[in-house]
Amino acid sequence: MLEREEAVEMFTNTGALMEGHFLLTSGRHSDRYVQCARILQYPNYTEKLASYIASKFQEDNIELVIGPAMGGIIIAYEVARQLNVPAVFTERKDGEMALRRGFEIKPGQRVLVVEDVLTTGGSIREVIDIVEKSGGCVAGVAVLVDRSGGKADFGVKQEAVLTMDIQSWEAEDCPLCREGKIPAIKPGSRG
Repeated sequence: MLEREEAVEMFTNTGALMEGHFLLTSGRHSDRYVQCARILQYPNYTEKLASYIASKFQEDNIELVIGPAMGGIIIAYEVARQLNVPAVFTERKDGEMALRRGFEIKPGQRVLVVEDVLTTGGSIREVIDIVEKSGGCVAGVAVLVDRSGGKADFGVKQEAVLTMDIQSWEAEDCPLCREGKIPAIKPGSRG
């Protein structure tokens, strides 16, 4: 089983856990940022992280794993591989999250929603809506890093490899902006 200290070490050693001044996708600012692509480039780490998630849902009769592009694709694939079920992903079309490429969710299908980082939960909620509108049953949500400190609740079983209470601020309340020493950067996939 993956211990918290080992996971933190993996994220730190790969440069996935960063410090500075960051503009988040939500528009908020933070002094720490988690760039999971940095850790997911290493298959051995990806396998360990996905194994942790898969072990938490082994008894939940998962029939499909889905994640939002870009952050959820790799981890959804590896969790699905370990659960021996298909993996699909959603992506944005005209600014809206959509199921494309011929992917489908069957009515009643038990679906696990996975994402790399949970901040506000916006992308996860969009994927949950797609699953439910397709007639699927959201059996759970899993993330590599829950940076909400466990505050986000989706009303289903929820697991995170790491739960971190990383502060973030509205732009007008950002102490780093007030100091003016470090410019805000947007390192994410939508930056």
